[in-house]
Amino acid sequence: MATQAPGRWQAIAQTKQQAIIDLIPEKWRISTPLPAPAELRDCTGDYIQQYLTPREVEITEADAVSITQQTTTGAWTSVEVTEAFCHRAAVAHQMVNCLHEIFFDEALAAAKALDAYFVTHGKPLGPLHGLPVSLKDQFHIKGVETTMGYVGWIGTFEGKKNDPRARTFESELVKELRGLGAVLFCKTSVPATLMAGETANNIIGYTSNPKNRHLSSGGSSGGEGALIALRGSPAGFGTDIGGSIRVPASFNGIFGLRPSGGRLPYEGVANSMDGQNTILSVVGPMATTARSLKLLFKSILEQDPWNHDPLVHEIPWRSSVESKFLSIVNESPPSLTFAFLHHDGVGRPDPPVSRAVRSIEEMLRRQGHQVSKYLLFDIYATPCWMNVDVKKIIDWCPPSHNIAHAIAKEAFHMDGGEDVLNDLALSGEPQLPQCFVVKAAHMTALQISDLNIRKRLYQKAYLDYWNSTSELTRSGRPVDALICPTAPHAAVIPGCFRHVGYTSFVNVLDLTSAVFPVTHADKDSDLLTPTASAGNLNNQHENMTLDSDYNASIYDGAPVGLQLIGRRLEEEKVLCLTEYVSRLWNELP
Repeated sequence: MATQAPGRWQAIAQTKQQAIIDLIPEKWRISTPLPAPAELRDCTGDYIQQYLTPREVEITEADAVSITQQTTTGAWTSVEVTEAFCHRAAVAHQMVNCLHEIFFDEALAAAKALDAYFVTHGKPLGPLHGLPVSLKDQFHIKGVETTMGYVGWIGTFEGKKNDPRARTFESELVKELRGLGAVLFCKTSVPATLMAGETANNIIGYTSNPKNRHLSSGGSSGGEGALIALRGSPAGFGTDIGGSIRVPASFNGIFGLRPSGGRLPYEGVANSMDGQNTILSVVGPMATTARSLKLLFKSILEQDPWNHDPLVHEIPWRSSVESKFLSIVNESPPSLTFAFLHHDGVGRPDPPVSRAVRSIEEMLRRQGHQVSKYLLFDIYATPCWMNVDVKKIIDWCPPSHNIAHAIAKEAFHMDGGEDVLNDLALSGEPQLPQCFVVKAAHMTALQISDLNIRKRLYQKAYLDYWNSTSELTRSGRPVDALICPTAPHAAVIPGCFRHVGYTSFVNVLDLTSAVFPVTHADKDSDLLTPTASAGNLNNQHENMTLDSDYNASIYDGAPVGLQLIGRRLEEEKVLCLTEYVSRLWNELP
């Protein structure tokens, strides 16, 4: 039977897909097909390194801080570093489909100019001098296309044909990165519409998880997460409206920061549902280490972004806050207080996620820090707080996260799905099942006003509750941070992402949240053997979701990360505490 010729949108998508591959130099092409996931589950580490020279491995295994220590002193040239990451990114894409745009030649030309600048002036251009930085495919870069995963955006400016901005416009963050000396070299894959916990689109297909190719890289900054996990980039930027930085960071075993709205510039970034302001999408860094997040975040603030983006607060990096918490983490006896949310009463965490939360809680308690007891009954283990000094335990019972989940769901469907459906209609491509936006009735102005009031009241209630915990802590400060899952599962089976509530409540409250890697799913340790059923959960939580697609063998090796959450605009504090908790965890025998 003859193969049917592709339709118009399929042909456009295939042409674009091939154009991406054609931009990879022949010498960097993988000549033989990758083994199937059943034969090659993990393509990180030694596997991808076989395609690189020892010098390229040395460069690309370094984190952003180490790289800039070399490039800003002239020890490493920008060209050498850029070429190493271009090579590794090219290999990474051939393994997991993580790139939308490749502009290696332009990157090498920029790196050459940076090297010339250093020779002439005897100093770096800025704190990111010579650092390769990747970007999620929402950021506009001069001379580079932005499709955001839509076939209908190919050859246009955000779906608009014959728009003169198509090849000349740049996002504000891009301009600031250039001013800091960063080298931009690629843009990474996203799900069409952005509104998905997995990354798939009709242009390049599915972006797989490099640690377990049976699984997802997360979404919507999934390409960014996968590329950084493969060390094809030392650091990059994603966006987050419901978990789109934090889910991929967790699923790929890297670090990610979701700052509060108004800390980093969003001006000139392409987006879905532009104009929906109930829950704002925010820009944030992703990297291989916590200190790299700080480097990128602090460097952008040095550019005074409030002078270029009207929505950015004039809040420079607050060294006093950082110094305060650096002092606190070194106090003896320890005086930090951490609240823990083991599950939210809606999406039951799978065994490796529950194990990760319990492990970090136990570690901090043993360090002498004050921790909260379980918000809900943990179906996988006897609550450890029952057998410890009650002076080290506080209650953590905030306003229900179900309220936040409902507010987010309404906000994301405010326009009845019209924006994303119109962009899909530009080419006639189908909506992929990973997208959770569906056609619905438009909200009226009065309904939107009511939603905004409910959100404000919820924010106020949560703020008041958090403040009230100062009466329970030894330090007299409110709880310093909340630690909880990023999703109910580790990196997920394709098509099975099932609950965004663990991240979306942070967006509704506009809190600061950083993700740090904790562990990996283990087929021998993380068995689905709950010690409780729906019948013996207390009535208040009887509607908690108990079904799961978890399979210990398939999930084996999947990364698990957790969120460390501070209050609104507490980026300096959250970055400090994230680095501290991560260091403690990694120092355990």
